[in-house]
Amino acid sequence: MKLAISTVDAFTTKAFSGNPAAICLLDQELSTYQMQAIAMEMNLSETAFVKRTSEPDSFSLRWFTPIVEIDLCGHATLASAFWMVKSGWAKPGETIRFQTLSGELRVKSDGEWIEMDFPIIPTTAEKHPFFVNDFFGAKITQAAKLKKNWIFELEDARAIESSEPDFSVVKKHSEEGIIITAPGKGSVDIYSRFFGPNVGIDEDPVTGFAHCALMDYWFQRSGKNKIKAYQASRRGGELHLEKRENRVIIRGQAVNVFSGEIEF
Repeated sequence: MKLAISTVDAFTTKAFSGNPAAICLLDQELSTYQMQAIAMEMNLSETAFVKRTSEPDSFSLRWFTPIVEIDLCGHATLASAFWMVKSGWAKPGETIRFQTLSGELRVKSDGEWIEMDFPIIPTTAEKHPFFVNDFFGAKITQAAKLKKNWIFELEDARAIESSEPDFSVVKKHSEEGIIITAPGKGSVDIYSRFFGPNVGIDEDPVTGFAHCALMDYWFQRSGKNKIKAYQASRRGGELHLEKRENRVIIRGQAVNVFSGEIEF
């Protein structure tokens, strides 16, 4: 079997930055086992599989890390929509409806920008857990919890950039991952990084779903419903966020860096 596959860098305008995702637009059925095997072979933080449904402009979308299927992924959703428009699976300006494990997600291409409508992820303030002293080598000013993740606020953007986490501690004390964040600098409102060794990603370059929680966290702290965010991984990436009631609009750009076939 031969399958077309492409790599798209999301939340960037230039190759080799942002967050890469492998995208498969499926005209045939694949088993969950086959999807997971392909994701393992691609060895990117996420591989996305898109398939048409019986409804117009509606598509199933599944995301896999190299080791597990996940229920929400922002950058691979953005990359999928970008590549669908480039490949003629969707038209510029129309709304794409993705059926996912997190429900229906609506995405629209607006010129060079992709706009995603995601559920906001509520966060709850917590006391600092005991293990954080072994984690960052930086002062933690606030802590919050969401579902399977922690958020730790550091003093400033420089602390985010220089943080060197102990991944064995992250793996032991988080079900999914840990987000660190701080007030931004210059024109950027917030900085962040995401670490998720339990889902096969020591550090994710740019994490869409994390910003569904960061929007809630920083709205509680600042009251701002529009935020310009930068994820300060080695590759780096920029996101524009807007809170609309219990939803967060995430805007970003993308670029295709590779297209080919996988044979199995």
